[in-house]
Amino acid sequence: MTSQLVCTKERYRACGALARQASLAGLAACLLAAAAWCAAQDRTPAAKLPATRTDNVKEVLHGVEIVDPYRWLEDQNSPETRAWIDAQNAYTHTMLDALPGRDKLRERVTALLKIDVVGTPLARNGRYFFSKRLAGQDQSVIYLRKGIHGADEALIDANAMSPDHSISVGIEEASEDGALLLFSVRQGGADETAEHVYDVDARKDLPDQLPKARYYGVSLLRDKSGIYYTRQTAEGPRVFWHKMGTEVAHDTEVFGKGYGPEIIIFNSLSDDGRYLLIHVLYGSSADRTEIFLQDLAAKGPIAPVVKDVPARFLADFAGDQLVITTNWKAPKTRILAADLKNPLRDHWREVVPESDAVIEGVAPVGGKLAVTLTKNAASQVKLYDLSGKLIRELPLPAIGSVGGLVGRWTSSEAFYGFTSYHIPTTTYRYDISTGAQEVWARLAVPIASDKYEVKQVWYASKDGTKVPMFLVYAKGMQLDGSNPTLLTGYGGFNISETPFYSSTAAAWISAGGVYAVANLRGGGEFGEEWHRAGMLDKKQNVFDDFIAAAEWLIQNHYTKPARLAIIGGSNGGLLMGAALTQRPDLFGAVICTFPLLDMLRYQNFLVARYWVPEYGSAENADQFKYLLAYSPYQDVKPGTKYPPVMFVTGDSDTRVAPLHARKMAALLQAASASGKPVLLHYDTKAGHSGGTPVSKQIDDLLDELSFLYWQLGVTPAMPASSTAGKSTY
Repeated sequence: MTSQLVCTKERYRACGALARQASLAGLAACLLAAAAWCAAQDRTPAAKLPATRTDNVKEVLHGVEIVDPYRWLEDQNSPETRAWIDAQNAYTHTMLDALPGRDKLRERVTALLKIDVVGTPLARNGRYFFSKRLAGQDQSVIYLRKGIHGADEALIDANAMSPDHSISVGIEEASEDGALLLFSVRQGGADETAEHVYDVDARKDLPDQLPKARYYGVSLLRDKSGIYYTRQTAEGPRVFWHKMGTEVAHDTEVFGKGYGPEIIIFNSLSDDGRYLLIHVLYGSSADRTEIFLQDLAAKGPIAPVVKDVPARFLADFAGDQLVITTNWKAPKTRILAADLKNPLRDHWREVVPESDAVIEGVAPVGGKLAVTLTKNAASQVKLYDLSGKLIRELPLPAIGSVGGLVGRWTSSEAFYGFTSYHIPTTTYRYDISTGAQEVWARLAVPIASDKYEVKQVWYASKDGTKVPMFLVYAKGMQLDGSNPTLLTGYGGFNISETPFYSSTAAAWISAGGVYAVANLRGGGEFGEEWHRAGMLDKKQNVFDDFIAAAEWLIQNHYTKPARLAIIGGSNGGLLMGAALTQRPDLFGAVICTFPLLDMLRYQNFLVARYWVPEYGSAENADQFKYLLAYSPYQDVKPGTKYPPVMFVTGDSDTRVAPLHARKMAALLQAASASGKPVLLHYDTKAGHSGGTPVSKQIDDLLDELSFLYWQLGVTPAMPASSTAGKSTY
């Protein structure tokens, strides 16, 4: 759920990197909060909690009566709901805006968040297309560079597209000669985009615009005669063919009939434009996948490569071979190859066997296979030839993550990014043939990486399972049980939480705190068995793992409950909801962003049918039992002393319905007996897919940081001054 195509992890990381880079430096500014503000942490601003009516809708599911007191808040556009959202936002800002010292904190956040950010380039015919956001801009601009060291030319400026800078643009594809560029236009944080075709030399859009919709794959033929694309329709995903210069309304549907809206389909083309590749995913984790191939040059049929195997398969082109990454008969994944002219299963051959490291993805570049692996929740990259011979392993500077490795089969030029909790993202240009590399772009974040250490520990979960956790903090920190600690996790959809730099982590460790990431079951850190141990009826394992992580931090004198905060979003937002309802005594503050929380009804909204293979559905009597047992919304008990919570969501989240946060905020406000604040931070333009202008990021991050520091009583440390007179952290 972190990505529309959760199973395609490299795509997930590449997309997520842009959102992370957009806010990498900002929150480190928290350590500059004024002393007056710090001294007032125990002061709760006076504010009147908005009244929220109950309707107590009753229904019987599988013989159990379910009462929903806030069903009316599911209607996002009703006047009553809109008035309630406005009242909640006013209440939230009354609480947060009254905290002293925020003006000074905003100055520092603004100064550090506004940095130059450069994305990974798309290379075509000596032309490099990439996104760049200058320090003074709200949104990224798409640039062209002719030659690797040429001058940067601005092509498409999202900042000029809307007065409030809520529109963002992204690079989709470019023609082989670099003359045409396909780019997306996104409004707010919605998943839906409009797809544009841009004439690079004429500097103008062509009429061939695909209307706003949810797209999965936009592929341009080598001769620029047309585009294959997958669009979500009311009936389900469909692959279409658009002939350039014709009306989009006349586009031809070429694949997808019979597949419902719970299915994900995406398409791609071989570099020479001869073959069309289609993936069919049964749910976001792609635990069942179908692959189809069409020889366009021969005008052949769309034929199945794999259709009847209950496993995950992801294929890509490598010259005249199809390279297939799969967990079929290999829980930690292996790589197979097949001849494009005869790709059926009987002719597959194993290229890279399963090992003790989990294969996350493969990029066919420079005539080699660049394989990204995860071992003990950290990245490795190894180069193989098509016979399976190991060429070399890329040396990485620290325990961290490699993401967005891209290139072409016929070119030795590749790009990848490296990051860790305390190391800002650096994008490298890598020569596959020689192993030489140079920096393409580096985030200029004022953090002294050598001041901090990254430590991996292992702890026992409730059932005895050993679970790893990364800890990041300043060298020499005293374990006296009072350190402010921020714990996060995800635990779902086969996503591996390897170390990456984030503004939240930078802020926390810079202020003298501990930042902790638990690698929970349900993720992909140790392969499909680890994933399946945290899905469906095993989902409670994820929550047990997280609670055990919190207990370990306390037992080992890193922190105490009053100084322990937790944060998570999307599937991680469900984790936050379960943690705070199952162990309200364990946490000093909770930030729950874009969450699922009503697990008895989640499948009825937006694209949530994608996630039924991961969670199950209350429509199934057996699955209803375990969903009811942990569903946070149904687990709230009146009179319980719940910790302070801030829910974060927005209207433009077209992936996880914002109704979850609305209903849960109302319920906790009514039920909690602790007197601690329960806030709803609701943005009318924010969503799951990023795109938030930097000015709004500053507002949002300032609010989240203020909430955490206020509730934990944190006094931020003052920064040291570098010899250049600039603050470093």
